[in-house]
Amino acid sequence: MHIPDGYLSPATYISSYAAAVPLFAYGIKKLKESLDEKTLPLISSLTALSFLVMMINIPIPGGTSGHAVGAAAISILINPWIGFISLSLVLLIQAVIFGDGGITAWAVNSLSMGFAASFTAYFSYRFLSGFNRGFALFFSGWISAVASSFVVAFFLGIQPMIAHAPDGKPLFFPFGLEITIPALVLSHMVYFGIVEGVYTFVVVRFIQKTKNQILGEINGV
Repeated sequence: MHIPDGYLSPATYISSYAAAVPLFAYGIKKLKESLDEKTLPLISSLTALSFLVMMINIPIPGGTSGHAVGAAAISILINPWIGFISLSLVLLIQAVIFGDGGITAWAVNSLSMGFAASFTAYFSYRFLSGFNRGFALFFSGWISAVASSFVVAFFLGIQPMIAHAPDGKPLFFPFGLEITIPALVLSHMVYFGIVEGVYTFVVVRFIQKTKNQILGEINGV
């Protein structure tokens, strides 16, 4: 789901950077406020885990592929701004070192897999956790993947409309929304959203259980 270089027009990626820079600045501020000796190991571990699962791309029929992201778990356990910044850092490392995703597309990738996924998961969990926490965890992970795929599909799908030759031939990504949305969004609804939901459920429950055990040992329980 990483958009590589050459797929987005300059008008798109310049605008996306303009929109993302203030969000990065505020997110870094929130990260600095949250960092201490207790949160640093957790943030580092979850970010490293996101890096690992995002490197595992799973191809599916239809010519596309996807992977888990991990933004939902970070957002639920800490806060969505930390999820956004953590995933953006992972995406930057993957783009620079591994060529997985483009530098010009980094802002769009961060807005989709970082910002959209983190905040969708966070508010979904807050809304649903009062009814059933287990379902809320799964659904938050699922909807975060679907929301992220929609943002990617949108940015790719508008390229033929905003960047084309006089004869109408697309200059960058050639397929419109009628192709990108079914290919990406539906596949994440059916496949990768479920993977993300299970990942979120397992990781959050494991960390919460471990945290409770540690607190119990400290308190002599």
